[in-house]
Amino acid sequence: MNELVTAHFRTTGRGELAARPGIWAFSFHRDTLAFANETKWSYSVDAVTGQQVSTARMPEPEYTLHCFVVARSVKQFWLHARFAPELPEADEAGYLQLIRAVVSRRVQRASEPAARVVIPGYAGLREFSAAYEALLKAECGGAWRSYLQRGNWRMVFPFTRGQQQTEAARLAATVESGLLPVIHVLRFPQLTINHALLLFGVDADADRVVFHAYDPNIPERETILTFDRASRTFTLPPLHYFAGGCVDVYEIYRGWIY
Repeated sequence: MNELVTAHFRTTGRGELAARPGIWAFSFHRDTLAFANETKWSYSVDAVTGQQVSTARMPEPEYTLHCFVVARSVKQFWLHARFAPELPEADEAGYLQLIRAVVSRRVQRASEPAARVVIPGYAGLREFSAAYEALLKAECGGAWRSYLQRGNWRMVFPFTRGQQQTEAARLAATVESGLLPVIHVLRFPQLTINHALLLFGVDADADRVVFHAYDPNIPERETILTFDRASRTFTLPPLHYFAGGCVDVYEIYRGWIY
């Protein structure tokens, strides 16, 4: 994140973003948080019914229900921060002010290079968040922001296949433009999944569109979200918090409605 990219924007074979003039190239292993949004429940699939079942985790994890603010904060750091490992490290009070400066900025557009918040002493967000996990957890936003995210109203209305086809095309174009979308992924009214992901790469062929995603619940690896063109349906693979299958998707943090 220390140099502006200069080549044309495209996705690489790994799904990561290559360069576009004036846009920082996003790297999963550099530009995401090192810690996880934990789940309050342990999930499994009943071998007889095939249904997802859950049991409360004991002891209850401390950092839960933050998937929306975690995904949003990763985008804010990518849009508005510049990490400068060549500069001397700041103290905790200094980093507190820098974090607050980043997460107070809008997620609809990137800061100009000269206006970015400089984070000294670290090469990227993952390295920085490993060193200052507690500080970032405290400052990126509370769980209530997930409950009261202004786009939540949309989930209660049905999603048609035509709408999902349009959304898949729009999301792919948004990724390719360099403005990485945060999406709400859900099943309603079951709520077997009610989650946020950050899309950072896309590959497509005649049959499907494959989105590469940062999942706040799984910081160690990317998650794949697939859109099938024939059925006009998004699917997620089995994950430790979701049995896998069809989901509905729409972008959030993109305007005053969502």
